[in-house]
Amino acid sequence: MIIQAFLRWVETARTSDRARAANALGRAYAKSDINGLDRYAAEMAMTFLLDDPSPKVRLALVEALADCPAAPRAIIMALAEDQPEIAFAAIARSPVLTDADLVDLAARGTAETRALIAARGVVSCSVAAAIAEIGDEEEVSILLENTGAVLLQGSLRRAAHRLGHVASVRDHLLARADLPGDVRHALAEQIGAALSACGLVQAVIGSARVARVTREACDATALAMTAAVPTNDLSQMVDHLRQTGRLTPAFLMSALCSGATEFFILAMVDLSGLAEKRVRSILSGGRVHSIRALFESAGLARDVSEAFAEAVLYWQAKVGDGAPASVAALLERLRRKRSSTSASVAELVERLDFAEQRQVARDYALIASRQAA
Repeated sequence: MIIQAFLRWVETARTSDRARAANALGRAYAKSDINGLDRYAAEMAMTFLLDDPSPKVRLALVEALADCPAAPRAIIMALAEDQPEIAFAAIARSPVLTDADLVDLAARGTAETRALIAARGVVSCSVAAAIAEIGDEEEVSILLENTGAVLLQGSLRRAAHRLGHVASVRDHLLARADLPGDVRHALAEQIGAALSACGLVQAVIGSARVARVTREACDATALAMTAAVPTNDLSQMVDHLRQTGRLTPAFLMSALCSGATEFFILAMVDLSGLAEKRVRSILSGGRVHSIRALFESAGLARDVSEAFAEAVLYWQAKVGDGAPASVAALLERLRRKRSSTSASVAELVERLDFAEQRQVARDYALIASRQAA
């Protein structure tokens, strides 16, 4: 009887009075102050209020029901698709909305709707995947900033593929410790491409030098990333680098000289098509002919395979002696056996040696400055 009287009163009441009444009805329902038939009647009354011509009434209703875990789902869904100021409370706070509801809202809604979903206190992996798939820059940035969002590697890959060229999204992705190594490298490549395309950079150091510096920097970045990638993900990283054309002889020599043994082995497995056990056996104890055959089966030219074989034999000897290996010593070995065909690789090793000397100098200067302070 009270609900029936309420509905009759609503037809003639002022907007401010209807809003206060809607809020009171919603709070009473949320606090379970009504039961049985009265509860059903209250649901019917709240459903009727969804058609109120004033958004103030619907806003008052959603404010009362937004945090209620027992709120009628149909009413919350209707409020979630209302005007933005009304939908905000329902989408951002309601525990009634299921993952399927949120995915549907993201698909049907506006950018503002997706931003609200991305900012929820908890965003499940399925909802996060939907935002990563269809969200624009702002929504995906909000999702990546949200510590309550569960983002699987597939979602991170999709966000990087779609919006990795956007600086804000790229920065958020690179700041994540759970970003797959191959995705991290692809984003680093995009940074290199952006810098090399910058008119100011080209004007200052010249386009030819920009291309060389960018290539070397990207190689160094990729090599550093292989050291940080978990062992289980190294094969995927190798596959990514092969597909992007990064597994050049120069890069492979850099990996070998820097001691990235595990990565180098898996790269040879990928390029040669031989079994991993066989590749490990050749590299750890094979003779020069089997080592060269391995490199040539991986696609390296005959002259280049000679230099690689010398490098592997050098590392084998050092491992057997238990002595530390050095790029400088490898360089000296290649110089002694240099032929015109291996000059290009020897030149690469020389550059690596110089880079190593520069890093030693930087470390020395850093230590000296700290001691002086």
